Amino acid sequence: MLALAGLGQAPAQASGDKVDGPVSIGVIGEGLRVREVRVLLDHWRPGVNARVSEWRGGRWVREIRGWKAMTSKRQGRVKYEIAAWKINKNFRHNNRICAEISGFEERMPCVTIKR
Repeated sequence: MLALAGLGQAPAQASGDKVDGPVSIGVIGEGLRVREVRVLLDHWRPGVNARVSEWRGGRWVREIRGWKAMTSKRQGRVKYEIAAWKINKNFRHNNRICAEISGFEERMPCVTIKR
């Protein structure tokens, strides 16, 4: 598992990360404001796409950012795909930001936004 550098679990802020198998999401922000979202695939699979959406109470609310081609990276022997979006928006308390990657529909890690 490849961790998203610089992201720790901070339950009182709009920052944190979550892993679901090879798919990870990382959110950076303060309070209810999200500055950036990063999605990572712990595999090297050129051509995959990622998107992020908002969920409330187990229901889809909206697409935050649409499908985007992920970039292949290599760090030592580790190969991975990554996509990042600048968001700079406020979200409601307890809403979730979730990641999807094409070809990995069974995996959808989510981060809950907390005050």
